Amino acid sequence: MGKSAGKKNKRMNKRAMFDALIDMFQHNSDRALTYTRIWKELRLTTHPQKMLCADIIGDLLLEGSLVETSNGHFRLNFQQRELVGTIQRSSNGRILFAPEADEESVFVAERNSKHAMHGDRVRVSLFARRRGRGMPEGEVVEIIERANDTFVGVLKVEKNYAFLLTESRALDNDIFIPRDKLKGGKSGDKAVVKIVDWPEDVRNPIGHVVDILGRAGNNDAEMHAILAEFGLPYKYPIAVEQAANHISDIIPAEEIARRLDMRDVLTCTIDPHDAKDFDDALSIRSIGKNLWEVGVHIADVTHYVGEGGIIDKEAQHRATSVYLVDRTIPMLPERLCNNICSLRPNEDKLTYSVIFHIDDKARVKYHQIAHTIINSNRRYTYEEVQAIIERQQRGTNEVLPGDEYTNDLMILNDLAQQLRAARFAAGAINFDRVEVRFDIDEKGHPVSVHLKESKEAHQLIEEFMLLANRTVAETIGKVPAKKAKVFPYRIHDVPDPEKLDNLARLALPFGHKVRTTGDKNDIAKSFNKLLADVKGKREQHLIETVSLRAMQKARYSTDNIGHYGLAMDYYTHFTSPIRRYPDMMVHRLLTRYLDGGRSASKPKYEELCDHSSSMEQLAASAERASIKYKQVEYMADRMGITYEAVISGVTEWGLYAEIIENKCEGLVPMRDLDDDYYEFDERNYCLVGRRTHKRYALGDTIKVQVARCNLEKKQLDYALVE
Repeated sequence: MGKSAGKKNKRMNKRAMFDALIDMFQHNSDRALTYTRIWKELRLTTHPQKMLCADIIGDLLLEGSLVETSNGHFRLNFQQRELVGTIQRSSNGRILFAPEADEESVFVAERNSKHAMHGDRVRVSLFARRRGRGMPEGEVVEIIERANDTFVGVLKVEKNYAFLLTESRALDNDIFIPRDKLKGGKSGDKAVVKIVDWPEDVRNPIGHVVDILGRAGNNDAEMHAILAEFGLPYKYPIAVEQAANHISDIIPAEEIARRLDMRDVLTCTIDPHDAKDFDDALSIRSIGKNLWEVGVHIADVTHYVGEGGIIDKEAQHRATSVYLVDRTIPMLPERLCNNICSLRPNEDKLTYSVIFHIDDKARVKYHQIAHTIINSNRRYTYEEVQAIIERQQRGTNEVLPGDEYTNDLMILNDLAQQLRAARFAAGAINFDRVEVRFDIDEKGHPVSVHLKESKEAHQLIEEFMLLANRTVAETIGKVPAKKAKVFPYRIHDVPDPEKLDNLARLALPFGHKVRTTGDKNDIAKSFNKLLADVKGKREQHLIETVSLRAMQKARYSTDNIGHYGLAMDYYTHFTSPIRRYPDMMVHRLLTRYLDGGRSASKPKYEELCDHSSSMEQLAASAERASIKYKQVEYMADRMGITYEAVISGVTEWGLYAEIIENKCEGLVPMRDLDDDYYEFDERNYCLVGRRTHKRYALGDTIKVQVARCNLEKKQLDYALVE
C-alpha cells in the first residue's frame, strides 16, 4: 500500500491523501501511528506534503474519525460498539453486514472482512461515523460461525499444488489445495473441498479435497455437485441402508388384529408414471343413498421407523426427499420408501388413515382416524386417470383395459371438484403454475421438454390430501376452551402489504382492480378474480409474477396462524411421511394424543419445524438448479434458432426472458442493449431508453436467440432479435 502511495505522492491532492490516510488507518486498526510512521508509509518527503497530511489528520480528529491516544500517536476511533449479525456479499463483490438487532446495515471493506464469507455469522466493530457518509462502516473482529466451509468446483492441478475453481457467490477466491490433499483428483474433475485454514495475510483459503464427484460435464457428477452445492446429501450412509435391510416386511397376525381391516374395500393409488414410492391411496364404497365412505390411506412409516433410531436420525437430518430433473434422492432408504412402505398393488400394507363419510354434495358428515391395513387393487398413473375422466366427459362408451373402476373414479372426481370449488369460494388462492419436465436420454442429456399442467386427475388426489391434512390439524388444534397440544402445523402468512399495494398499482393501468385492505377472504377472492381475468392477456406474466412475489413462503411451525393460500385455519402435513419428516412428526404426535398422551416439548418441535422448513427451501433451490442446468444443456443444442419469449424479470444488469414454448429462461445483458442508454425503473419493472424512450417491461413479448451458454454457472445469455 505504501509503495503505491509513494509512487503517486507528488500528484496526491487533498482528496487522494484523505482516502490514503483512511485506508492506512483501517489497515492498522489495532495500533496507534505516529506522524513519522504515517509520512514514511505514505512516502511523504516534502514539507508541503507533510503539512497537508497534518491538516487532514487534524480534520479527522475534529470529526471524530481519529483519536489521539497519547502525544503524537493516532488511531482509528471505534464507537466502542460491537454488533452481531450476518455477512451479505452481493454479486458485484460489495460486502454488507446485517445486524441481528434492529439496526441499519453496515458497509465492510474487503480489507476489513477478515475473510468472512456470505452467510457467516460475525461480530463487527463499528467505526466512528464520518461526515458525509450515509452508511455506517465497520470491520469484522470475529467470525462466530461459518455458514459454509465446504465448496464445489472444478480442480485445476499444477505440478506442486492445485486450486478449486468455484462459481460460488459466497467465495470470491479460488481454494488452494496442497498436492498431497487432492485425494486422487485431476484437472477437470468436479470436487468437494473443505476449507481448513485461511490466514489473514493470505489471499486464498487452504482446503482439502473431501470427495471427487467425477469429470466436469458428466451428468452424475453435475447432479451430485448441485446437491453438494446446497449442502444436501448425495450418498446414503451404508449403516442406515444396513439397518433398513434388517427390517422385516412380514406383517404379524397380532398387528393386523390391532388395525381396522380395509383390505376388502376398493382402493387405488394415482401417481406420476415414473413414481416408485406410493405414499397415499384412496378407497371408496357406497354406504347409503347418496353417501360414500372415502378413505385417505397414508403409508404407516413410523410403524417401521422408531423415533431416535439410526434411520430416524438420518431422515430427520435430511428432512425431505429431493427431486432433481433425472433422479430422486430419498429421505428414507430405498428398501423402506420403494418397498416395505410403498402402497404397491395387490400387497397388504400398513397405513394410517382418515376415513370420511361424504354425501353427494361433498359435505363431510363424519370422519374417523385409524391405523389400518389395506390392499390396493390398482396402480394408476395421472395420465391414465385423466384419459378416463376425459372419455367420460365426452360421453364415450368405450371401455378399455383398466377401466373396471371407472364409475368409482368418476365419483371421486366429482367429489374432489366440489371440494375444490368450496375451497376457492372460501378464499383459497388459485395459483396453477406450469412445471417444466425434461425427457432425458441414457447419458442424462435432455432431448425434449414438455410442460406439466394441473389437470383433474392431479386435483382429484390433491383435494382429498388437503381434506385429510386439514382434518388431522383440526383434530389436534381445534379444541374449544382448552390450550391445544404442541403440534407441527403448515402455516402461510397473509401477503406483504407493501407488495400487495404495488400489485394493485401495476394492475390498474390494465383495467384490473385488486383489494388490498379489508377481510382476508375478500382480498383472496379479489386475487383470484385478477388471476382469472389476466389469463391469455399481454399482462398475464407481469401480474402472475408480481402476485407470487407478494405471497409469503409457507413453512412449518408449532405456532398456528392458519394457511392463507389454502384459506384454512388449521392445516398440517400428514399425507407424505415417505418423503417429508414433518409428516412423520405428525403421525407420531397424532397417535400419542389420540391415545391420551401428554403434550410434547414445544422448543424441541419448533426446532424440528425450523430445520424442516430450511431443508425444504434448500431442496427446492437444488431442484431449480438442476432444471436450470438441463435448460442450459438443452438450449446449447439450439443456437441460432429464433424463439418468442416473454420478459420474466427486469434488473439493472439486463432483461430476463422466458421462451414461451419451453420455459427456458436466459438473460439479455444490459451491455448488449447498445442502441441506447437504458435506465432501470425499479418501481415499474422496466428499462427505459434515455434518448429513444424505448421501453422493455415485465410481461412484454420479444424475440430472442441463444447467444452464450455457461454450464458451470448454469447461465443462458440471449440476444434480442429485431
